Amino acid sequence: MNFAAQLFYSSYLSERLERLYSPRPAIKDTEENDPFWQREELRLGPGQPGSSYKCCPVSNGTAGRRPTLIEPERLKDFGEEELLNGDVKVYETKVVGFPEITLMDPPKTRRVSEFRAVPKPQYLRFEDISAAAFRIQTGIQKTPCTYSRLSKQYGMEIYLKKEHLHYTGSVKERGVLYMLSSLTQEQQRKGVIVATDCNFSMAIAHHAVELKIPVFVIMPSCCSSPRLRIYRDYGAMVISYGSTGHDSQNHARHLAKENGYLFLEEDESAAYLAGLGTVGMEIYEQVPKLDAVVVPAAGQYGLLAGTAAAIKHLNSRILVIGIEPEGFPLLLQSLKTDSPIKDIHSVPNKKLYGDLMERSLGVNTFQLAKKLVDRVISVSEEDSLVAMLRFQEFERSTVDTEGAMGLAAILAGQLPELRGKKVAVVVSSANMELELVRQCVERALVLDDRVSKFAVQLGEWPGDMAKLLDVLSREDVRLLDVCHRRQSDKSNLFSAKVECVVETRDKTQSAQLRKTLSERYPSICWLDR
Repeated sequence: MNFAAQLFYSSYLSERLERLYSPRPAIKDTEENDPFWQREELRLGPGQPGSSYKCCPVSNGTAGRRPTLIEPERLKDFGEEELLNGDVKVYETKVVGFPEITLMDPPKTRRVSEFRAVPKPQYLRFEDISAAAFRIQTGIQKTPCTYSRLSKQYGMEIYLKKEHLHYTGSVKERGVLYMLSSLTQEQQRKGVIVATDCNFSMAIAHHAVELKIPVFVIMPSCCSSPRLRIYRDYGAMVISYGSTGHDSQNHARHLAKENGYLFLEEDESAAYLAGLGTVGMEIYEQVPKLDAVVVPAAGQYGLLAGTAAAIKHLNSRILVIGIEPEGFPLLLQSLKTDSPIKDIHSVPNKKLYGDLMERSLGVNTFQLAKKLVDRVISVSEEDSLVAMLRFQEFERSTVDTEGAMGLAAILAGQLPELRGKKVAVVVSSANMELELVRQCVERALVLDDRVSKFAVQLGEWPGDMAKLLDVLSREDVRLLDVCHRRQSDKSNLFSAKVECVVETRDKTQSAQLRKTLSERYPSICWLDR
């Protein structure tokens, strides 16, 4: 570098240091208002007073180009190959007008109903069911799904998922335990309260005590003493109030409001449905190469919806078939109208279908059933009673009518498409009083043509009654009851009317007995029970 260049360079450095440590003047209108370029150590452009070069033409209210760290005129003294700040070029821009703004059309008039928020159905996720299965595995036993001896009789491989083996005898323990576990600590500390005598309340009483949650059970005075004793044995505080279920429910809500208890009733909450859906996960794990699952519509239809959600996620080709009573086909009617029906003005038998009383179908459960359930079938009360009898004879277990509905559909021949396939049937519950079980069995024997009643006219000659009993003995039938009535017929004073109730092994033996007695006693009359 020659002497002239060193002189210019030294003067440049001195001027630069002076600008760095001198007070900064006010910004002029022609300079760009950029916070980064206005820093003291970077402000070396031509905007300072006393500079020898002019400002650039203004474009859009700012300087046409940003001032550089090194002044362009002095860079010429060093040669273009020594430019420190790259190529220095000036670009001029033109001022462009603002784009034309097009106003939108005014909004159209809308009805008030269009602004109402419509709740969207919350579909049950498989992740929720998996979380429920992990959460309740320590408090709920894994029920067996065993091969049924009825398989050969009906031409299909039947596997019975025995959910009635739970501690309270109902599948609802799964949903109840996960629902109670999901409560906040404050809710668990204050306690819960229920007011209906059903499988749901029994599960609440048992698992709330196990989780050390205070639980109160409000029951009407019409509730039987054995049922109240069950709740007390579980550890719940039982209070009798009112003469009907409505009185006890209103009193329970009042107590919950005053004392801060959580009033629980069977609904379609996500936690409850997820807990019930764990049945589907266990069935898929226990029965390989499954073709269909038959599920009773128990638990506010939550068992059907939850099981279908799990099964369809694991294998969408497995059929899910729902079963409900013929006297209360709530889901069938809802599917026909494409909307959940609150009431169909039909009341099922209160003794046989106690959990179905005052039942309603929720929006979430209906959407799940509509989307995932392949078929819904209704079964008669008679078929359910016969299915209860089959359980006692072939499976050595006692279930209620709600738990027997799945097998009842197969016994009635309503599922012919499942012949030769592998089918799992959910047995949901087995809570029925002993006296009612006895009545159901007697009625089922009559419906199955196993118990017959007939009346026959016998003479007054000695040994006529013995001959009738001898015929029954040779036919190998069991005599349940006999009634010998004298002077019952005014037209024949020298005869007696004998009424007998007999039990046979099956329909074949019953037909043979009718043929034999009709040939020996032409005046025999078969009576309906």
